[in-house]
Amino acid sequence: MSEVNRIWRLRKRPVGDITDEVLSFEEESIPEPSDGEFLFRLNYLSLDPTNRIWMSDMDQYMPPVELNDPMRGVVCGTVVKSRHPDYAEGSIVGGLGVWADYQIGTPQSVNLMGDTGPIPVVDAFSTFAVVGPTAYFGLLDIGQPKEGETVVVSAAAGAVGSIVGQIAKIKGCRVVGLAGTDEKCAWIKDDLGFEVAINYRTEDVPTTLAAACPDGIDVYFDNVGGKILDACLKLMNFKGRIPTCGLISQYNATEPVPGPYNYGMILMQRLRVEGFIVLDFAERYPEAIAALGQWMGEGKIKVRTEIVDGLENALQTAKKIFTGANTGKLMIRVKDV
Repeated sequence: MSEVNRIWRLRKRPVGDITDEVLSFEEESIPEPSDGEFLFRLNYLSLDPTNRIWMSDMDQYMPPVELNDPMRGVVCGTVVKSRHPDYAEGSIVGGLGVWADYQIGTPQSVNLMGDTGPIPVVDAFSTFAVVGPTAYFGLLDIGQPKEGETVVVSAAAGAVGSIVGQIAKIKGCRVVGLAGTDEKCAWIKDDLGFEVAINYRTEDVPTTLAAACPDGIDVYFDNVGGKILDACLKLMNFKGRIPTCGLISQYNATEPVPGPYNYGMILMQRLRVEGFIVLDFAERYPEAIAALGQWMGEGKIKVRTEIVDGLENALQTAKKIFTGANTGKLMIRVKDV
């Protein structure tokens, strides 16, 4: 075990884009676990749009990270020292932790991952920790897709969106995805089976989307908000559903963001628009993991994980989420299991 602990701390609230001075990368002493705690070594760090929310002093679904505190993150690690009877040394754990090589865990924040079967730990963590359950519950519980319906997904080549589209296909829906490059569009159409892929950077979204959805939209899975939400609102069918998963188009906004211009369609078409956080469904995670694991084993769900080595690269890598530079799930690897 190393004699020092490398750790990222939040030093400044971001204004607009995440800049280098927002976080500092430091070396500190390795903490010691108390009774009921355990020390684990970081294996993988998940990078997610919610990292940007946690950095900001704004109303959100959990307290923001305090200035000078370690940066919060979804983590996977290996127990190296334990003072808890259920967490033996060598156990693989996953949950809510911090951007640090070594950190203290408790059963309230970090849980045993258990046997992942034929699925490698890195793939199980990248899919089951956050993005898979987010896609599963957001689409099935809130979106409630029915066979033959049209489902539109924004950020469709992202970690959540790509799984949403594939679950919609499993449920017999026609799926239209929006992504930011031709390569991403080709991936979701040719490899994942979306019927239509729209490059929102190069195509006129309202026109192209209307042509792609001649019978309207029944479910719009919203990851971005903004202009794409507005375009979808105009095409929603009677009693359509809009699971609101993310608003990534406005997380870095420095001015107040206007509401959707087509807001009136919510009333006229009696739409259901519901925001959700995956933690809302924490008690039902085993249900999602079982279903996702089965579909992955059957080849019905494919995932793409972009892994960057080195905790020191976490800040620069996290910036890619907001520029559209990544495809699929983005993670930092510190040490393989």
